[in-house]
Amino acid sequence: MSKNIKQIAGIAALEFVHDGMKLGIGTGSTAEAFVEVLAEKVAGGLSIIGVPTSERTRILCEKLSIPLTTLDQTPHLDLTIDGADEINPALALIKGGGGALLREKIVAAASDDMLVIADDSKMVEHLGAFPLPIEINPFGMTATRQMIDKCAVSQALTGAVDLRSTADGAPFVTDGGHYIVDASFGRIVDPEALSTALNAIPGVVEHGLFTGLASRAIISNESGARIVEATARS
Repeated sequence: MSKNIKQIAGIAALEFVHDGMKLGIGTGSTAEAFVEVLAEKVAGGLSIIGVPTSERTRILCEKLSIPLTTLDQTPHLDLTIDGADEINPALALIKGGGGALLREKIVAAASDDMLVIADDSKMVEHLGAFPLPIEINPFGMTATRQMIDKCAVSQALTGAVDLRSTADGAPFVTDGGHYIVDASFGRIVDPEALSTALNAIPGVVEHGLFTGLASRAIISNESGARIVEATARS
């Protein structure tokens, strides 16, 4: 997605930001475009305070002079604005391509509402073409990956579960000190059932299925932006 299309989504998201809001601020390239236009509004007098969902977002917000707090200091938020890797018609999401899924989900769950910003290519009929990120504890990693494989079989899913690595071949480490495996399950028919099954695995810290959190999405393309409301929850 070009920077211009990301900016279109970010500018449209500002319509949902009001003076005095406590705002969860997402991670990723589209969220960063939103941060840039939010900073302009803050410089013009908009009063908000934000909770960043990653160290990367925190650094950008501080650079652009967006006032920040922490979720411990401000445990209840009005709205979280964040991107997604895939979005289905019920606004169930796959997130975590940038590796911030744990903090993203904690912040979204602490908010009254979640607004997703993305481009047209992220809208899908069924989740799963994008590999599902699963954040795991490094301790017992092999056993946890085997349990994820068994979980997949129980959900009639197949596909590789690969440890995410950095450019030098070392395991990717999240802000929370965990590893991520990316599960290429393909079409996920029942995101909530898979979510429940993954949550039952002790070594799984969190996963990138976000269900029941977003009520609307702003979807942008070269022609502009449109609002998509959730259909039946998935």
